[in-house]
Amino acid sequence: MKNVSILGSTGSVGSSTLNLIERRREHFRVIGLAAGKSIPTLLEQAKKFRPKIVCLGRREEAAEFRKLLKDRSVRVTFGPEGAEEIAGFEENDIVVSAITGIDGLRPTLAAVEAGKKIALANKESMVVAGQLIQKKAARSRARIIPVDSEHSGVFQCLAKEQKRSILKVILTASGGPFFKTPLSRMREKTLEETLNHPRWKMGKKVTVDSATLMNKGLELIEARWLFNLSPGQLDVLIHPQSVVHSLVELKGGSVLAQLSLTDMRIPILYALTYPQREDSFLPALELDKVGKLEFFKVDEGRFPLFALARKALEEGDSFPVALNAANEVVVGAFLRGEIGFAEIAGLVRRVVECHHKKKAESLADIFEVDGDTRRQTWNLLKQRS
Repeated sequence: MKNVSILGSTGSVGSSTLNLIERRREHFRVIGLAAGKSIPTLLEQAKKFRPKIVCLGRREEAAEFRKLLKDRSVRVTFGPEGAEEIAGFEENDIVVSAITGIDGLRPTLAAVEAGKKIALANKESMVVAGQLIQKKAARSRARIIPVDSEHSGVFQCLAKEQKRSILKVILTASGGPFFKTPLSRMREKTLEETLNHPRWKMGKKVTVDSATLMNKGLELIEARWLFNLSPGQLDVLIHPQSVVHSLVELKGGSVLAQLSLTDMRIPILYALTYPQREDSFLPALELDKVGKLEFFKVDEGRFPLFALARKALEEGDSFPVALNAANEVVVGAFLRGEIGFAEIAGLVRRVVECHHKKKAESLADIFEVDGDTRRQTWNLLKQRS
């Protein structure tokens, strides 16, 4: 029996994880759940799985939750400190890190420092603090298993390969909802259209990032630290069918690929059960019904934020921190209806191109750059209104 805590339990990855665990009660026990402000969903999860501890975003939500939950044996916490407490809970065997954005960094680090097995779905942690996380993981012997479908695919392809044999790692991207939309019509695109992803069901922020291809740029930076690769060893191909999740080119002419259905439960289950493999209870991948597998180079004119992310990957140090912060603020403004889709790339680029590189080796460094960049981005948004 493995004890599992889930950070971001009410989001898409958290909900999918609980869906898997519900079918495997004899193998997994949920002991910690951390959410933001989704009280009804967390309440339902707590009643069903009876964790020892739960966390909400703010004191007010925690107080309301306590009133609604009749089970007084469940400890209710709140805020970043509560999430960190759950992440580092002594009884944890596995921590699923699925809090969106840089808010997931401190809890992820708490799990790493506690030496836990971490099913990592929070890409921003690796984007802004990959080097720091890997150093701490080496000391604590924490094991990080990626949950993103692309990184899970790379992880599986590299299971029996030596690092010196790797020439290139290629992540795939669906292209999002606007892959074939004429550029002249991009200014018309609404929030509803942006969130209508052709292949995946994801949270709102990551779905917007998929439409701009920023998501894939962030994943390149994440892969650099997950697999200890150089920027020149990383690439992306557009693959609209989203069946091939990653490819690994090796010395000698072989290319390995990982294929599966477009269902996040597959990489989540692999992370939970690694190094074993368990039945997913999902339909098999039938390639004869897929029909064709297409691959295209990324058009950086159509996806300027991808080009910006690659620049941040190559520059390193504080650039990925600034990129992530600017993007989070601008995407938040788009989700609130304050700006149009076509404005996202230009606003993020203006902030990042003004950034002056500095070291980002500690949490203090990282959060200083993050805070400064967010303030600059907010000011830019105010100036245009």
